[in-house]
Amino acid sequence: MAINLEKGQRISLSKEAPGLTKLMCGLGWDVAKRSGGGLFGAFSNAQDCDLDASVICLNGDDKIQDKANVVYFGNLSHKSGAITHLGDNLTGAGDGDDEQIIVDLARIPQDIQKLVFTVNIYQSKTRNQDFSLVKNAFVRLVNAANNKELARYNLSGGEYKGMTGMIMAEIYNRNNEWKMAAIGNGVQANGLEELIKTYA
Repeated sequence: MAINLEKGQRISLSKEAPGLTKLMCGLGWDVAKRSGGGLFGAFSNAQDCDLDASVICLNGDDKIQDKANVVYFGNLSHKSGAITHLGDNLTGAGDGDDEQIIVDLARIPQDIQKLVFTVNIYQSKTRNQDFSLVKNAFVRLVNAANNKELARYNLSGGEYKGMTGMIMAEIYNRNNEWKMAAIGNGVQANGLEELIKTYA
């Protein structure tokens, strides 16, 4: 049975799934429907809210070495072959995962010690959008060998107004043991590029 994580909670993937080598990280969200009309159109741009999932690969000092260590819609596969983004979802429509990322733990280079899973709103500043338009956001980890869900973290709504990006979760290596941390921190970075700079 999958573990439902609380913000800040950490689990050992090695203990939850002994022998785990490959996992799927699914990220999902819905765009909130705003009611109304009238003079200001009541958030008429809400349905055009495009969220993008990314993975930022960090070294042991929590730093990114180069942009090749970011897996996102513009770079769908890490150069090591260890991380593969299965493609961009422009709308968040439908049930289940909106975007999926495959991680082969056995192939992650030794100089990468942490994977940071993020979601940011594409062109948030231009479109005047933030995470108050987003609901039911979640991140989940699935054992790719048997399709068993290991852990899930559901973000609570209402506390992310003004935030244009989200650090959802981290998978990190501690003493040769892979662990997951539920983060759920909103950021005001204008796009992925700005978010990456915080790890430079």
